[in-house]
Amino acid sequence: QVQLVESGGGLVQPGGSLRLSCAASGSIFSINAMGWYRQAPGKQRELVAVISSGGTTNYADSVKGRFTISRDNAKNTVYLQMNSLKPEDTAVYYCHAEKVVTITGFYGMEYWGKGTLVTVSS
Repeated sequence: QVQLVESGGGLVQPGGSLRLSCAASGSIFSINAMGWYRQAPGKQRELVAVISSGGTTNYADSVKGRFTISRDNAKNTVYLQMNSLKPEDTAVYYCHAEKVVTITGFYGMEYWGKGTLVTVSS
């Protein structure tokens, strides 16, 4: 069974930095795109950043220049380096994996992690 587990959330002051990690497990052969979404209280879940298996990235306008997404395909892990954090970045951050194939040939369209809370406050 494929699972995504996030880590690295927490409380940080405005202007600070955090690095989120998300490891996918479950005898994985390949993952197409991996990404990060976030959901603030009372708001809809929104895309933060996504990275393809080849390394092509895409970011929400609100985080461009501050956040960097990267991945280690050998470890099936995706990272989100968040710098110059703002109070409006406060949200639960969810890891997402798309088009996952296991070594047994099982194909899953998408998977979500349970989320990690990021709070930006002084």
